[in-house]
Amino acid sequence: MSSDQHIRTAFDRDLDQLQAQMLRMGGLVEVAILAATKSFETQDVQLADEVRAADRIIDDIETQINEDVTSIIALQAPTARDLRLLLSILKVAGNLERIGDYAKNMAKRTHLLLQLPNIENSSSSLRRLSREVQLMLKDSLDAYVQRDTELAKDVIARDNDVDELYNGLFRQFVTHMMEDPRNITACLHLHFIAKNIERMGDHVTSIAEQVVLVVTGQMPSESRPKGDLTSIDVTLSQE
Repeated sequence: MSSDQHIRTAFDRDLDQLQAQMLRMGGLVEVAILAATKSFETQDVQLADEVRAADRIIDDIETQINEDVTSIIALQAPTARDLRLLLSILKVAGNLERIGDYAKNMAKRTHLLLQLPNIENSSSSLRRLSREVQLMLKDSLDAYVQRDTELAKDVIARDNDVDELYNGLFRQFVTHMMEDPRNITACLHLHFIAKNIERMGDHVTSIAEQVVLVVTGQMPSESRPKGDLTSIDVTLSQE
């Protein structure tokens, strides 16, 4: 084997390991979404605490990915195409870390909701919203591995469905608050949960856009206007 072939083989092996780390991270994030949703739906404080603890593992994997990518770039001077792939892995890992943070934020509110009145149909509606985002995440990661731009574009389009579901939930919570002021605190917490899930959808969409970038060298050309019609400050849902 020539020196160039040996270098290429080592680089490909490093890439495979990076993508394996990224997929492990993605799997943990999927679990976090489902577990966080179940924790507030069933008022399972122990499960909520497990979600919060597992977020540290997700953060550690992202840190390791960042270090590994930096090392590969410094030591192997990758070509433009390989560099694009490495940077996309960084981008995907960053999005996964943020989704994990939102799942942790959701789990934090389980403790608070125990003390508040139940809001009719809120659990089933939030479950539907989080399930849609979790499926989008699964498809976006599959699209990345398979370099499937059509699947990636389908994920991007489905973000509109998430926005519509979120807007419907927002209107539902406002109605409950107007009907009975005693519902205000509970509905605010539930809205923050819904907003966290909606923001997850944005980060999943960003992952899908990276698939298109890796395969074509360009970001998707279609504009992606946000369907979130509410005016609540996003930062409030990131406590």
